[in-house]
Amino acid sequence: MRYIWVIFLSVVSLYAQAKDEQTKEAIVKIYTVSKALNYQQPWSSSMRQSTGSGAIIECRSGEKYILTNAHVVANQTFLEVQRYGERKRFIATVHAVSHQADLALLKVADAQFFGDVTPLKFGELPHVEQKIVVYGYPMGGNTLSATIGVVSRIEHHRYAHSGESFLAIQVDAAVNPGNSGGPALSDGKIVGVVMQVITSSQNIGYLVPVSMVKHFIEDMQDGRYDGFPELGIVTQRLENPALKAYYGLDEASTGKLVADIVYNSPLKGLVKEGDIITHIDGHKIANDGTVEFRHHEYTDFGYYVDMHQMGERVRLSLIREGKPMEIEAKLTKIADDVLLVKTTQYDQMPSYFIEGGYIFSPLSRNLVLSTKINQMQLSQYAREWPTKEKKEIAVLLKVLASDISRGNTDFRMWPIEKVNGETYVDFKDFYQKVKRSKEKYLVFEDADGIKLVIDRAEAQAKQKEILKKYNIEFDKSIDFRE
Repeated sequence: MRYIWVIFLSVVSLYAQAKDEQTKEAIVKIYTVSKALNYQQPWSSSMRQSTGSGAIIECRSGEKYILTNAHVVANQTFLEVQRYGERKRFIATVHAVSHQADLALLKVADAQFFGDVTPLKFGELPHVEQKIVVYGYPMGGNTLSATIGVVSRIEHHRYAHSGESFLAIQVDAAVNPGNSGGPALSDGKIVGVVMQVITSSQNIGYLVPVSMVKHFIEDMQDGRYDGFPELGIVTQRLENPALKAYYGLDEASTGKLVADIVYNSPLKGLVKEGDIITHIDGHKIANDGTVEFRHHEYTDFGYYVDMHQMGERVRLSLIREGKPMEIEAKLTKIADDVLLVKTTQYDQMPSYFIEGGYIFSPLSRNLVLSTKINQMQLSQYAREWPTKEKKEIAVLLKVLASDISRGNTDFRMWPIEKVNGETYVDFKDFYQKVKRSKEKYLVFEDADGIKLVIDRAEAQAKQKEILKKYNIEFDKSIDFRE
């Protein structure tokens, strides 16, 4: 009997080793060459090399892909991938990317790369204290690394790559640069993708949860990425008793107060300022704006918006002037559709144009993050909503010193409200107003009434000379040249 038990343990041990080896064969190292964009000089960029991690998965179509982070391949110009236990690198391309959720799928045309590897499967959203193993290729060595930890908490967290807030898994497993995009496994199945780490902490890392990964892959089934929907409203907590009493709510009533609605919100015409949203898809919203997504586990009520695909409908229960009501809204917008300053952008060169040595660009989060000049005012725009009349802000980046710009070179990172007394809708409209002007002078004005004046004919006459002096090849970005 003792011999049978020893043999049984040996068989189990061999099976576990084989299973572990099978898992490792699906882990990939990613070599990325990318453009480092310069938002202060939007016509230029430099080259950067980095590495990341990924995992081989199989989609519903039966095709194999490499799952990784979007930030591992953002602004990429050339990608190579290498499987665990192999020395040969293969060329890869980006099949799909969600910069919102910091996820990407890579494709390898050479079928030899995948060989007879068994793709990793997806598990379910893990529980707190559940054991996980993180695989990847972090700094400190070249071979595969595996670190063990547990799930510490699950709640909404800001994704550093996009700046948007989604459900995230916090883990205590050691996560370092190079781990990005690597899978976190529990019981041999993917429960998350390594995303980011708090550098000032000890072993606090974050994963993109498997629920977000499944949403992304499901979204891509039709070959097009639509994104995670956004309601386009500003809400306020109802934790203050006086505020609840003001809106006629009793102690038992909970929810969030609608403070503002974006002009193009999918809830426009359905929800009013002063409404109280009490439930979303039948789930009760607490006064702190959270919902119970599992027993005794709470996160932001946007969780039930994030779980929808674009084009689906969301149900909201409201209290309006003391009366309960139900509405349904079709989800048609993502965050960039309802923001005055878009979320962080990738995979595209910045837009700009130059007029007589004056460099103009749209205000973006990339631009705000790239400078400390006038950052307070620019950051204020990033907190504002767009209107039908104003969907984007144009900025004078800087002025190239010349004989026609004397006295104006101190204008830097200067937001513009009007051109020749007229407002504009977006940067394209701003560009057209400048280029189509027949006035002798171009007059730019900010919100405080400060004006900058350019002699239009003189600027056009000196344009080529100024560009040559500063070694600038094009006077506008490729989107305007096209």
